[in-house]
Amino acid sequence: MAAEPRIITTTDELTAFCELAKAQPYVTLDTEFLRERTYYSRLCLVQMALPPASGSKAEGGPAVLVDPMAEGLSLEPLYDLFRHTATVKVFHAARQDLEIFFHDAGVFPDPLFDTQVAAMVCGFGEQAGYETLVKRIVRQPLDKSSRFTDWSRRPLTQAQAEYALADVTHLRAIYEYLSDQLKKTGRESWVAEEAAALVEPETYITRPDDAWARVRTRSGSPRFLAVVRELARFRENYAQTRDVPRSRVFKDDALIELASAKPQTDEDLGKSRLLLREARRGEIAQGILEAIRTGIEATDLPKPVPDQPGLPGNAALSQLLRVLLQAKADAAGVAPKLIASSADLDAIAAGVREVPALSGWRAEVFGNEALLLAQGRIALSARGGAVLVVPVG
Repeated sequence: MAAEPRIITTTDELTAFCELAKAQPYVTLDTEFLRERTYYSRLCLVQMALPPASGSKAEGGPAVLVDPMAEGLSLEPLYDLFRHTATVKVFHAARQDLEIFFHDAGVFPDPLFDTQVAAMVCGFGEQAGYETLVKRIVRQPLDKSSRFTDWSRRPLTQAQAEYALADVTHLRAIYEYLSDQLKKTGRESWVAEEAAALVEPETYITRPDDAWARVRTRSGSPRFLAVVRELARFRENYAQTRDVPRSRVFKDDALIELASAKPQTDEDLGKSRLLLREARRGEIAQGILEAIRTGIEATDLPKPVPDQPGLPGNAALSQLLRVLLQAKADAAGVAPKLIASSADLDAIAAGVREVPALSGWRAEVFGNEALLLAQGRIALSARGGAVLVVPVG
């Protein structure tokens, strides 16, 4: 019978464990959360595991579950550990976890190591999943039956606890393997560069003034877009301040309908086919009508958001860049998507130079030669199954 998992429910217990973690070279972490009924993710569980003691043959050090829903528990000891730069904080696919901590306390783990990014650098393909890494590196199956469980319910079941702990206990071996591979290939700085982008605050800030740019519209009419802008601004503000999903205020299709019909009264609003019943009265209804009036009267009319990358390009050059990218990615053993996106390639072909693929480690692997190809200074040739770069002139 499996041992009962240790669940931390007090600040003193969390402080003690985090002090242990500060003496270690790394700690693995993960979270469980809910977001279906809120705007911001509701943190339900934090999992943490330490490496084995020096010289120990044990599979790993202690692993715990931290219950942030426990009455009186403060996560400040965890955030203090995040600031402790002598201990690496290891996550897999960290972005959603980091968003939670940033909005809760404005803090990021330092230093951060993301095993999904590291796996892409080490040749495990695009968006390498945790389950895949457990199978290929740890060589153990992973039970994912509790993936869609309600993590806010208490007490946690044994199955939930075991599932949650597996997300950090196997992560130790994955981190050690990938860290070793990066040292051998001299690519530690590549992963550090990606981690720096992950802890950029702008990544996690959604500004109501910019919300309209994410709404897909067919009309480029400035007046129509002004109404879209005001409706999207109101919805984002309302959702953020009440901590409800924006779709619970009104969905994008209803927003487009409202911007097209421009209802002026409660009676007009009641004729909407797509607006939720709750949005046809009260604060939301009044906010909608006010937003429409503001959009109709606006003098600072927005311009249509251009399709990415937004510039006329050279389709043939874009295709050549794709061939070069695949060849360089194969040679480096790195997932192509991590090096450059399709939008990056189209932008380079269109003459844009301020793209991620042309800076940092990406420039070394691909970007520098991509520029030479765009300038006509190199060409591509094929020999057997290989793509070769050939100097021109």
